Amino acid sequence: MARRAEEQSQLLLVEREDIDEEEDLFESIDKLTSQGINAGDVKKLQDAGIYTCNGLMMHTKKNLTGIKGLSEAKVDKICEAAEKLVNFGYITGSDALLKRKAVVRITTGSQALDELLGGGIETLSITEAFGEFRSGKTQLAHTLCVSTQLPTQMRGGNGKVAYIDTEGTFRPDRIIPIAERFGMDPGAVLDNIIYARAYTYEHQYNLLLGLAAKMAEEPFRLLIVDSVIALFRVDFTGRGELADRQQKLAQMLSRLIKIAEEFNVAVYMTNQVIADPGGGVFISDPKKPAGGHVLAHAATIRLMFRKGKGEQRVCKVFDAPNLPEAEAISFSLSLFISV
Repeated sequence: MARRAEEQSQLLLVEREDIDEEEDLFESIDKLTSQGINAGDVKKLQDAGIYTCNGLMMHTKKNLTGIKGLSEAKVDKICEAAEKLVNFGYITGSDALLKRKAVVRITTGSQALDELLGGGIETLSITEAFGEFRSGKTQLAHTLCVSTQLPTQMRGGNGKVAYIDTEGTFRPDRIIPIAERFGMDPGAVLDNIIYARAYTYEHQYNLLLGLAAKMAEEPFRLLIVDSVIALFRVDFTGRGELADRQQKLAQMLSRLIKIAEEFNVAVYMTNQVIADPGGGVFISDPKKPAGGHVLAHAATIRLMFRKGKGEQRVCKVFDAPNLPEAEAISFSLSLFISV
C-alpha cells in the first residue's frame, strides 16, 4: 500500500529539480529591479498580466504605454532593461536546435496517434483539432488532462493543466476512469487541473491574460481551449462584423502563441467545421475548419478528425511544418483512455 502511494506521488508531484532546470526558459519580471526599474512600475506590469521579461518583449511599446502610469520614457527604459536580461535578437541555427530540445511531447494515450504526431502533442506550439461533433476532439482533450501530469520518462509533461471551456463540454467525471487507467489518483489529477467556463469572447481573452500569473508561479505544461471559435461565431454576426471578428480572433490567437513560447506549454485547441460549398462535386460531405486564414496561420499543427465505422475515428495531418501531410490513420475512441 505504501509503495502504491509512493508511486502515485512520483506520478503526480512535479519534482523541484525539474522546475529548477527550466527556470532559464523565462526571466521573472521582478528581475527588472536589478536593472534600476522602480518596483512600483514592475507592479503595474504585473497588474497588466505581464509576469516575465520574455512576455514583456512580446508586447509593442504602444501596448505598454497604454498601461496606466507608464509614460513613453518609462516604457523605453523598461524595454532597454529587459533586453539586457533576455536575448530577443538573432541566434545561430545550432542554438535554435538546442532550444528545440526544450520541446516536450505529451502522449495522447493512443499509440497510433502518437506515431502520427511524432511522439505526441508538442509544447512551444499550437495544435488544432477540427472536425464535426463526436469526432473525438473533446475526448482527446480530457485524456491530455491526465497524460500531461505523467512524468516525462512516461511520455508525459510533468506539469499542470489549464482548461478554458467555451461550450460547457468539460466533464470532471470523465477524468476519473482515464486517471485510473494511467495508474494515477483521480483526486490529485483533478486538483492539478484549473478550469474556467467562458461565456463571451472578451471573457475568453481575459482568462488568457490571467493565466500568466499562474504559469509564472507553477509548472504548467498544457493549455486547452475547447472550442476556440464558438464564442466568436455567437458574439459576431453577419458579414458586417466579419472584419472585426477576425481582428479580435487574431489578437486572441496571438496571445495563445505567446503563452506557448513564453512558458513552454502545449496549446491544444479544438475547432468547429463549416460547410464548404466550393469543396467540389466529388466530395460527398465537404467541410472546412472555421476561422478562415487567421486561424489557419496561427495553428502550428492542424489535425482533421472524422468519424469512421462504429467507435473508429480517423485523424489526418491537415497541416504541419515537420510532419508528412495527408497521412491518415484510424484509431478507436477507447484507446484514448488506455496506456
